[in-house]
Amino acid sequence: MATYEARFMPGLKLSAILYEEAVGPLLREAFPGLRYAAARIGSGSEVLGFDTPRSADHEWGPRLELFLSAEDRARHGDDIRRLLAERLPKQLRGWPTHFQESDDPLDPVGRMRLTGGPVNHRVDVHDVEGWLAERLGLRSAGREPSVRTWLAMPQQRLAETTGGAVFHDVLGTLTAARRRLAWYPEQVWRYLLACQWQRISQEEAFVGRCAEVGDDIGSAVTAARLVRDLMRLCLLLERRYAPYGKWLGSAFGRLPVAASLTPSLRGALAATDHPAREGHLCDAYEAVASLQNASGLTTPVDPRPRPYHARPFLVLRAERFAQALAHTVTDPDLRGLPLVGGVDQWADSTDLLGRHRVLQAAMGALEEEPCAKEEPC
Repeated sequence: MATYEARFMPGLKLSAILYEEAVGPLLREAFPGLRYAAARIGSGSEVLGFDTPRSADHEWGPRLELFLSAEDRARHGDDIRRLLAERLPKQLRGWPTHFQESDDPLDPVGRMRLTGGPVNHRVDVHDVEGWLAERLGLRSAGREPSVRTWLAMPQQRLAETTGGAVFHDVLGTLTAARRRLAWYPEQVWRYLLACQWQRISQEEAFVGRCAEVGDDIGSAVTAARLVRDLMRLCLLLERRYAPYGKWLGSAFGRLPVAASLTPSLRGALAATDHPAREGHLCDAYEAVASLQNASGLTTPVDPRPRPYHARPFLVLRAERFAQALAHTVTDPDLRGLPLVGGVDQWADSTDLLGRHRVLQAAMGALEEEPCAKEEPC
């Protein structure tokens, strides 16, 4: 346990204090005229605004990212790190600026600890191009990403890049990159919406089919997957990047539709039989379908549930919405793709989503794979 006491505050506020009261003054004194940006972006619950006192147990605290030009980073990066190690205050508002590294190879994290010696700080020095290449696989911070690049960037990483806060930016390159990545181009957005509806269409009938053969747990698991897909669809409709699983519910809860839709989603998750599960899901389908219609992206599609062919299961037939949206996608780089979507829509392995070259190669393979005649493109 830590040997200090401090009142919790949002991590972004603590990072702002770190910059304004410590890092900024030290840089102005030691490196007058240095052009840089200071921000708190990247990994960390505080970047998305979801941190709580629990977050302080590892890799949370006075943290900051500094962005220099590539030349200045090479020239001054090591000197800046040493300056801060020697002259940063030992604590800010009661929170240590020193992070003690774990000796456990299975738990390689830093935890705030008071120190009497140099500060092992969490002020990292980068250049914008290098940081974006490492985090997102971008080859140039100054150009609009290609369709393939957009689809290969995980939404969690996009949220971490465009969230958080920038406290100072004389260079302007970080602010410009964040503005460029704030949301998908409209054609990419339409394609991703179509793909999300397609995902729902693929499993909505299985809730009833599993129950019909006595597999209630399979029915429940499928319903839970559909609830997750509906939540991610709502985030897409509201132009919000979806975070990974830990914060998905928290991000969804901030949407305007959450208050009215949550009872149906919770009901589907809590139901102990198929009729109740199906009823709650159908209410949710209709609500989200109405939200889609209200967006004005397509001609309205009937949002009412209906039987699944001749089987006694009520579904939305979500492929109708997928097709309506797909017909509005006119970008040739997207029309040649099957409705599998971005990396988040066909993979959820954390380890995989951090491998940019693999993801970009997979997207390239999809571009090269021709659509079957019966397959919507």
